[in-house]
Amino acid sequence: MDQMLFVWIAGGLFALIIFLRFFPVTLWFQAVISGVRVSLLQLVLMRLRKVSPNTIVMALVTATKAGLKLQANQLEAHYLARGNVPKVVNALISAAKANIELDFNKAAAIDLAGRDVFEAVQMSVNPKVINTPPVTAVAKDGIQLVAKARVTVRANIKQLIGGAGEETVLARVGEGIVSSIGSAESHKQVLENPDSISKVVLEKGLDAGTAFEILSIDIADVDVGKNIGAVLQMDQAEADKNIAQARAEERRAMAVALEQEMKAKAQESRAKVIEAEAEVPLAMAEAFRNGNLGIMDYYRMKNIQADTEMRETIAKQ
Repeated sequence: MDQMLFVWIAGGLFALIIFLRFFPVTLWFQAVISGVRVSLLQLVLMRLRKVSPNTIVMALVTATKAGLKLQANQLEAHYLARGNVPKVVNALISAAKANIELDFNKAAAIDLAGRDVFEAVQMSVNPKVINTPPVTAVAKDGIQLVAKARVTVRANIKQLIGGAGEETVLARVGEGIVSSIGSAESHKQVLENPDSISKVVLEKGLDAGTAFEILSIDIADVDVGKNIGAVLQMDQAEADKNIAQARAEERRAMAVALEQEMKAKAQESRAKVIEAEAEVPLAMAEAFRNGNLGIMDYYRMKNIQADTEMRETIAKQ
């Protein structure tokens, strides 16, 4: 009899454990006393669909206590879509308290788009300050300036889906700073009135198509960099010098080539003269044989040659 009682008690405990395992009575009771309408069967079906009943119920309780009316099916569908249910509910509560228009479908879409919807709502209430990296620009007088800015933005709930992020805002602000400094006649004007950069940049409407609304742009620091104009002039002068040297080298090479050509022609002429001089004795011998040249004529010619050679020697000295 004792053994049968023990078996019945053990079986009853096992059945109770199985019942509590598949039927979250405690969670259902907590939902009921919190004013959330959810049946025990719904919680069982959530587990069968691999949905966390605790996450859904706690989100419903939080929303109900905050005065929001949400359906369990909505939260369950968002959970199955791999959304962050607690963040969506917290975002809806924050938006309601701050009088920001935001419904569940919009919040769920923002969350599924990969953005932190709760942080976006907080940023709408408390604007965020973004520090830009150093932006380098050159004024018209050739002086380089390095500027840093602080951009105050708040989230634009309506454009969170499909709107550009912080990187785009920073890139546009940097472009505006470069354009503003580049249009200044002198770097001194920028140093004297750094707020002029902010005014010019704000007028460009840089937040168009982004998920943020730019409230203000404050220039935190402006440093003087290199004299780019002087550097460019030096580079130009160096380039001109290299071009002039190249042209001079070209002219020198042409002069050397011309000199070599003249020497070659002189050697050719000298060779012809030597060749002609070699034919003179033959012609004289022929003249002697034919009687056209006498001995006295020959001596007079030799005297003239000796006199010519003497004069050339004296002239060289």
